[in-house]
Parts: sequence; C-alpha cells; structure tokens
Amino acid sequence: MEFGISTFVNDDTIDPVSLARVIEERGFTALAVAEHTHIPANRESPYPGGGELPSVYYRTLDPFVTLAAAAAVTSDIELITGIALLIQRDPIITAKEAASIDLISGGRFVFGVGAGWNLEEMRHHGTDPKTRGALLDERIEAIKALWTTEPAEYHGRYVDFDASYLRPKPVQKPHPPILIGGDSDATVKRVIRHQAGWISNPLPVERLTKRVEQLRAGAGREVPLTTFGTPIDPDYWQAMESLGYRQANLLLPTKPLDASLRLLDEYAEAVAKYRG
Repeated sequence: MEFGISTFVNDDTIDPVSLARVIEERGFTALAVAEHTHIPANRESPYPGGGELPSVYYRTLDPFVTLAAAAAVTSDIELITGIALLIQRDPIITAKEAASIDLISGGRFVFGVGAGWNLEEMRHHGTDPKTRGALLDERIEAIKALWTTEPAEYHGRYVDFDASYLRPKPVQKPHPPILIGGDSDATVKRVIRHQAGWISNPLPVERLTKRVEQLRAGAGREVPLTTFGTPIDPDYWQAMESLGYRQANLLLPTKPLDASLRLLDEYAEAVAKYRG
C-alpha cells in the first residue's frame, strides 16, 4: 500500500510549492487537497465531524491552482482533488482545468469529486440540494465526454451543450482516474455507474468493510480504493491494506512550514517502521 498526504491548504500555512516538494522528498506518493469555495456566514448544515466547523474550512486555497503549483515543482507524486465539489463547478471550465493540470504534470492528475454536505454553500452556487446527486452524475458524464471526444456534446437535464472543441485533452488515456467520495448506498451506486474508484474518509473499519464489499459485489471488478484524512494509526493501515486499498493519504494538520516539516518527518518514520 502506498502512502500519500491529504490536507487543507490555507492562506496562513505551509505554501503549496514547499508542501509538494517536501512530500515528494520524503517518499510520499500523492498530495490530496480539499475544496470549499466559501463558507456561508449563516449556516444550518451540521459539520459531519460533529461540533463546530474547524477553522481550516474557511481559508482553503482553490484545489486546481494548488495542484498546478505542485505539478510545476514535482515529478512523481499524484495530484488529487480530495474532493472537488463538482456540484458547485462549471463542468466545461473544470474539464479544462483538470486536463491542463494533467498535461502540466505529465499525467499525474487524479479527479476526486463529490456532492458535499454544506447545503448553504451549494445553494449559493445555484444548486438545489435535492437534485445534487443527479447533477453530479451529469457533470461527471459531461466532463468525461469533453476529455475523450472531439467535438464533444452533452444533453442532459442539468448539463446541456452542443458539439464543442475543448483542448487540451488529458495526457492519461482514456482520461484521468475518477474517484468519488461519500459514504452512502447512493455513493456505492455512483462509483459503480461511472466505473470510478472510491475515496473514503477515515470511517470505522466495519463501515469501510461494508462499503468495499458492496462496491466489489456490484461492480464485478476491483474498485480502486484511496483515502482522504487517514489517521496515523498502523492498526488502521493494516486493516485498510487487508481490504485492498492501494493508497492511504495521511492527514496532515493545517500548520505553518516548520511544524509541517516536523510532522512529515514523523509520518515518514512511522511509515518506514510499518513497512519494516
């Protein structure tokens, strides 16, 4: 199992260029970054983790800009949106941004997407929470069309455009890997429908096991498995590896440069010890 780093990159923490460099220097294989466009001041949606919404959610850099900066100073690590809130994004612009990062990085972009949980945030983007699942499906399909065909067109209920040329095309063929986040029966169906992978949060092992079994039974294939926010817990890593996870992206707290470097050194030591 490979080990990467997942984090919230803020405007008062280690910068994306330094972060990407030190991750690669320490032998980690991926950088996964979270997205929130903004946090509405009047918010009713409960934080899924319980309690007050952590301050890191309020100051996240744009994930595509962050990963483009990371791509320019690295040569090996995967660059993962973990996750891009696609229900809040124009699919044509997003397809171009993602393909551009894939080109700049030489084919290292991984497209993690999801529907999100902050209802007020998505409403500000004109998204009806009641139809966000259907909207997500159409935007995934539309982006795949833009990546793989020329001219591309898509005609759905929520996404509709006539035959169009979009360049660049991604380096990876037929397109970059797609990972879908979430923890529900609907998520399982969506991963299967789009022949995607699953990017899971640090759920209890019993819940991970249930979802992985559902995915494999429904897909009839080995579903790529990766994570966002994996704790520094070798027992948890062992459980994930037993379930067939290809990658664990360890949660790096959102901190300044020096503190981040110390933590990454500790993580690298823990991984080396785990591997024996």
